[in-house]
Amino acid sequence: MSTNAKSADHSPTDEDAEQLARLGYTYEKQFKREMSFWGNVSLGFTYLSPVVGVYTLFASSLGLGGPPMIWSFLIVGVGQLFVALVFGEIVSNYPVAGGVYPWARRLWGAKWGWMTGWVYLIALLTTIAGVAYGAGTFLDALAGMESTTTSTIICAIALILAATAINLGGTKLLSKVAMLGLFAELGGALVVGIWLLVAARQHDLSVLFNSFGAGGDGSNYFIAFAAAALIGIYQYYGFEACGDVAEEVPNPGIRIPKAMRMTIYIGGFAATFVCLSLILAVPDFNAVISGENTDPVGTVLAGAFGEIGYKVVLAIVLISFLSCVMSLQAAASRLSYSMARDRMLPASHLLARFQEKRHVPPYSLLLACIVPVLIILGSVVSPDALVVIVSFAALGIYLGFQLVVLAALRARLKGWKPSGAFQLGKWGVPVNIAALTWGVLGITNMVWPRTPDGPWFVNYLVLLSAVVVVGVGLIYLLVKKPYTHSDAPAADAIPASGSSRSVAENAPSSNVENYL
Repeated sequence: MSTNAKSADHSPTDEDAEQLARLGYTYEKQFKREMSFWGNVSLGFTYLSPVVGVYTLFASSLGLGGPPMIWSFLIVGVGQLFVALVFGEIVSNYPVAGGVYPWARRLWGAKWGWMTGWVYLIALLTTIAGVAYGAGTFLDALAGMESTTTSTIICAIALILAATAINLGGTKLLSKVAMLGLFAELGGALVVGIWLLVAARQHDLSVLFNSFGAGGDGSNYFIAFAAAALIGIYQYYGFEACGDVAEEVPNPGIRIPKAMRMTIYIGGFAATFVCLSLILAVPDFNAVISGENTDPVGTVLAGAFGEIGYKVVLAIVLISFLSCVMSLQAAASRLSYSMARDRMLPASHLLARFQEKRHVPPYSLLLACIVPVLIILGSVVSPDALVVIVSFAALGIYLGFQLVVLAALRARLKGWKPSGAFQLGKWGVPVNIAALTWGVLGITNMVWPRTPDGPWFVNYLVLLSAVVVVGVGLIYLLVKKPYTHSDAPAADAIPASGSSRSVAENAPSSNVENYL
C-alpha cells in the first residue's frame, strides 16, 4: 500500500496530522492525541521526579559539599532552561515522536540522528534500571524488612512490570497516571517540606552559606561543591520527555515548548524546597560529613513524622519512583519506535509495530521493560556490573541533549530559520551557545575523576562507559549502515543551496506504512 493512501477510518484531517504529513510522515497507524497540556507537564515532571532525585542523592551531596550544595539547583536550573528553550524551538518545528532522534536527524542528518538516538536510548534504558533498583531500599523500609540484594531486585522488577502495564494501557491512561503522580509527588513534597520547616527545623538560613568543613576551603571547596552539585545535574532532564510524545499532544508546537519550561519551573521549585526543608532539619551536619550518619533523610523523616507518618511518606516516595519509571519507559518506547519505523535499529520490524486498539508500540514498550530487567538481574552475578552499566545513565542523557544542541547551532549558522509556533528570534544563537556551553560544563563535571588515590578505572568509570556505548554505536553505524535503510527526510532543516526553502517543505513521505 502506498504511504500516501488514507483509509476512511484513519484519515489525518486535523492540522496536527497534516503537519506530520508535510514533515514526511503520512501513515494509517497513528498515536491518539489524548494527552492534555497538564498531562504532558506531568510526564516531564514525573520523569524529572524531584523526590526521587533529592532523596537518593541528598546524603552524598550533603556529605561532600555541606548545606551550600543546595545552590546547585539554581545553577543547573538556569543552564537546563537554556537547553529547554532550544528544544522548545526544535519541537515546534518538528513535533515528531521520539524527541532527540528525529530532531538530530532533521537538523544534521541520518548518521547524526542514529548516534544521538543510540546514545539516548541506552541512557534511558539504564536509567530505568537505576531508578527501579534505587526504589528497593524504600520498599524494604516501608515493609520493615532488612534491605538485601534479593529484596531490592524483586522490588525493582515489580516496579518495572507495573509501569509497563500502565504504558500498555494507552496514552489516556499514561496521561492520567502521570497527573496522579504529579499531584502525589508535588503534594507530598509540599506537605513534608512545610511540616519539616514548622515542626522539625533545627537551623536558620545562614547554614546555606556554611560548609561546616566539607571539602576544605578555597579551591578545594570548589572541587567538593562541583561533586556535590551532581544532585542538581541529575535533577533537571525530564523536560525532554514532553517532546517524545509529540504525536500524542494536540497543538504540540505551542503546548510542548510551554510544558518543557513548566517542567523546569515546577520540578526545580519542588526539588529545591524538599532539599531546603531537609537541610534545615538535619540535627548534626558534622555527623553526615564525617560519614557517621549515612541516612540523614531517614533520620529526619522518622524523627519528624514518627513511625506511622514515616510509612506514609515512604509510600508517597514509592509512588514517585513508579511514576518516574513509567515516564522513562514512555520516553524510551517512543524513541525506539521512532528509530525503528525509520529502520534504524536491529529488529526494527518488531519495534515499529503498532497496536491499534491502544495506539501504542507494544514491542518498543517491551524493550523498555526487558532490557532494564536484565540489567537489574545482572546484579545477582556482580553488583559492580550494575554500577558500571548505570554509571553511564546521566552522562548519556546529557550527551544526547548536547548532540541535539550542537546540531541546532550548526544548522542555525548554516541558514536554518525556525518557523514553528515557538521561536526564540534574535535570541536563538545566544541561547543556543549558552545551552551548549552549559552542557559541556555539566558533562565535564560528571566525568571528572573524584578519587585520586583510587584505581584509574574507578576515576574514569563514567567516561569509559560512554566510550564503550559510543564505540559500539559507531561500529554498528559503519558495519550495518542503518542510515541507508530509510528514505525518511533528513538534514532538511538547512536550506538547499540557492534556495531559501527548507527541504522539509518538499520532503517525500516516509515509507512507514509499507514497512509496517
